[in-house]
Amino acid sequence: MDLFEGFDEFTLTTSATTIHGRRGGAGPPLLLLHGIPQTHLMWHRVAPRLAERFTVVATDLRGYGGSGTPASAPDHAPYSMRSLALDQVEVMAALGFDRFAVAGHDRGARCAYRMALDHPAGVSRLAVLDVVPTGDAFERADKEFALGYWVWSFLGAPEPIPEQLIAAAPDVLVNHMLDTWSKDPATFPADVRAAYVEQFRDPARVHAICEEYRAAATLDCEHDAADRGVRKIACPVLALWDPAGAVGSWYDPLAIWRGWADDVRGRPVDAGHFLAEEAPDETAERLIEFLSGGPSIG
Repeated sequence: MDLFEGFDEFTLTTSATTIHGRRGGAGPPLLLLHGIPQTHLMWHRVAPRLAERFTVVATDLRGYGGSGTPASAPDHAPYSMRSLALDQVEVMAALGFDRFAVAGHDRGARCAYRMALDHPAGVSRLAVLDVVPTGDAFERADKEFALGYWVWSFLGAPEPIPEQLIAAAPDVLVNHMLDTWSKDPATFPADVRAAYVEQFRDPARVHAICEEYRAAATLDCEHDAADRGVRKIACPVLALWDPAGAVGSWYDPLAIWRGWADDVRGRPVDAGHFLAEEAPDETAERLIEFLSGGPSIG
């Protein structure tokens, strides 16, 4: 499956694990981070266009795709966004980039904003796709949240409940996410869909992903609470979201992100949750405008 023509594939060792990804293009460095149930393959329609202007690095988060699945701990710290963000900073440093822009979708966006808070000298610009911060989401939780964000409760449930249930039907879980969170389930090519499902057939990956959600409900919320009102994201922020989905329906995304950064811009994109796969042209255009220092939008 060569969806990244002209990109080099790599696996790099960090201080805690290994991170798999691809690198292509030339210009200012840009890191792309995926969400659930995806891998770095989610950027296959956007990365080639971005690579015309930027050095694009698309990676698998710890636990996903071809990246490592290190042992967890009782407090889930190895799968907190703080730990995942450090992986990515170390990867970019190994590739020769001490300062770079980062765009993340879903779980990748949570990693990206944590990276911007913990490593402000390293992040020049931040784009977050279809999320609000984890702590804000949990603080506003209600019946709609419980039912709409069921995956947060299900994957964050105590071990081994979700792990064993997923093992019985990984394709049901992944295809349900792809089909119900998108506007058009035909968006995903068969080989890409199969790759997303395949990682959920690996018990070590499923456990890692569940640990990430357990960390979200504990450490990630604690880290957000400690930072809220104390330190802000120093770089410009772009927020893009699905207007009919949870983020667009439940929240005022720009207002929430402006509580975390002084320079925030953004707008909805005509797509379901999977912006980069469902609306690659508009997603690429908005990212290029923002990453090139263009005017605020929305």
